[in-house]
Amino acid sequence: MENKDIIIIRYGELHLKGKNRGVFERRLVENIRHTLHGIPHKLIVDRGRYEIVDYDKANEPRIIKQLSFVFGLHSFGVATACESNLDDIAKTACQCFSGRGSFKIETHRADKQFALTSLETSREIGGRVLLANRNATVDVHAPQTTIYVDIRETKKTYVYLGLQKGAGGLPYGTAGKGVAMLSGGIDSPVAMYMMGKRGLAMDAVHFWSYPYTSENAKQKVIDLHKNLQNFCPKSKLFVVPFTKIQETIHKACEPNYMITLIRRAMMRITQLLAQKMDAKCIVNGECLGQVASQTLDSMTVTNQVVSMPVLRPLIGFDKQEIIEVALKIGTYDTSILPYEDCCTIFMPPSPVTKPYLDRCVQNEQKIVDYDQLILDAANNTQMV
Repeated sequence: MENKDIIIIRYGELHLKGKNRGVFERRLVENIRHTLHGIPHKLIVDRGRYEIVDYDKANEPRIIKQLSFVFGLHSFGVATACESNLDDIAKTACQCFSGRGSFKIETHRADKQFALTSLETSREIGGRVLLANRNATVDVHAPQTTIYVDIRETKKTYVYLGLQKGAGGLPYGTAGKGVAMLSGGIDSPVAMYMMGKRGLAMDAVHFWSYPYTSENAKQKVIDLHKNLQNFCPKSKLFVVPFTKIQETIHKACEPNYMITLIRRAMMRITQLLAQKMDAKCIVNGECLGQVASQTLDSMTVTNQVVSMPVLRPLIGFDKQEIIEVALKIGTYDTSILPYEDCCTIFMPPSPVTKPYLDRCVQNEQKIVDYDQLILDAANNTQMV
């Protein structure tokens, strides 16, 4: 076999799955193929490890970048495949090594019919690499370079210098479907990312109050969603016309209850849209105690208007932890652009932090044709 570079992929939590493991693997393969669409390559599935072969070397950085978006991957990286014999393995290891500094060989021997044990193989290959590189030294405790040798049952051996850590989690789309409430802030994109990492497929819903919020504000959310589509393939974005509801609540209801009533209206609309999409839950970026609308009492009265689960993956995060994830996934710089959020337009001087359910209901009863306003907003929602 002619030595050639390949990209090896290892998955993470899937090895813990039982009889339904095949379902998870098939979705993972589908997601890999989706993210690499348009890049010529061949994907080979081999006993829990995948290989990408027959690709243009110039596309290698692009492939590596795209794989970093795929939930369910433990690690991946470029390796050289060779025959499973000591001469070819040693030759390939010498080609991988720069020839400078300290090194060690770390062998994994999945093929138990291979003549030497893992430790014996490491010693033999290490000796040959050292012989070919007189200025190098062996250091098994803190080497500058670790050369990995992976001897497979297929009679192929992979030699590489390390693998990049993958996104982890479960393959996107293996945990059902939800709807994410996506604002232009820092938190909600991170919440969508976190639930995508647990396998939940999501479409996103954004509430837009033109002309109080500008086209730039909407474009900001479109850009955030486009970024999230790297991790959440095939996700759609729906924009809800929310101006009339906000204006009506502002005119008819108690000012300090306005934020709570707006959140309740958003939840009602989101559930209507979720039901149309056959989604089973709502996802938002609320964090306990961060603002007035995110106290336990506020969340309780907003939950009351929906019958499906409301998932809040950031509930126990502090702001800095959320920012760190936003920076990691590339949404932070867009999130901090200075465009209006519809929730802040009619912000009262002192929003209630401990709203009462009966007061919320009494305020909503002041609104003429309230249920019809909610239904109209849902029916006039547009997909971007």
